[in-house]
Amino acid sequence: MRITVLGKSPSWQDADGACSGYLVEDDGVRVLIDCGNGVFGKLRRFADYLDVDAALISHLHADHFLDLVPYSYALTYAPRQQQGAPRRPDLHAPTGARAVFRRVVGAWGDEELIEKAFDLHEYATSDVLRIGPLKIRFQPVPHYTATNAIEISNGGERMIFGADHRPTDDLIAFASGGDLLLIEATLTEPEAEGPRGHMTPAEAGEHGRRANVRRLVLTHISDELDGEWARREAEATFGGAVEVAREGAVYSI
Repeated sequence: MRITVLGKSPSWQDADGACSGYLVEDDGVRVLIDCGNGVFGKLRRFADYLDVDAALISHLHADHFLDLVPYSYALTYAPRQQQGAPRRPDLHAPTGARAVFRRVVGAWGDEELIEKAFDLHEYATSDVLRIGPLKIRFQPVPHYTATNAIEISNGGERMIFGADHRPTDDLIAFASGGDLLLIEATLTEPEAEGPRGHMTPAEAGEHGRRANVRRLVLTHISDELDGEWARREAEATFGGAVEVAREGAVYSI
């Protein structure tokens, strides 16, 4: 299984960067996890967008789905899509996605743009999906809106994308024994007030240690945060080597 980081920024993009987006490939099957701001252009560096079999959306915050809009325009208007039967990848998004997508796109155009371009399915958190050799499971994690961690496995290896969340035992149990955990490390210190929605690198490292994962990668992290500091903070609590995601990085498991 091969995972390529297309975008790893938090809700504002790095310089020349992109928000949440990861391409998973195995045995000729391609799955896109999240499609935040800037991800569609990055995807085109690594794969033909018509060759993507399915996209999975972790939650309905703009930095995790907004580039479904240019992706949908490409699927609708690209010259090769005008010849013969157009390609419509599957799109798996949380309950309520159809209404959110219509509200967003309807502000300036055809509110059904995304659901016409993709074969849209709203998943329940209990659903288990199969796309070629890949098995996909979901786990709700606590954030500011309904959010799901995503596990992709191929019968041997397991990668887990934690999405956005505050500290939670739910993710630790879900990721237990995983080969690769992509975990958010947005903050330099915990939120000072109000409900929590994100984690620090030290908290991310602790989650990785308690989940006993083989490989830990920090993501959802800004280029304005010192990556070396974040890595050291996470390694101190993880008890081993930690990597900080960068666009174009490839992880094979």
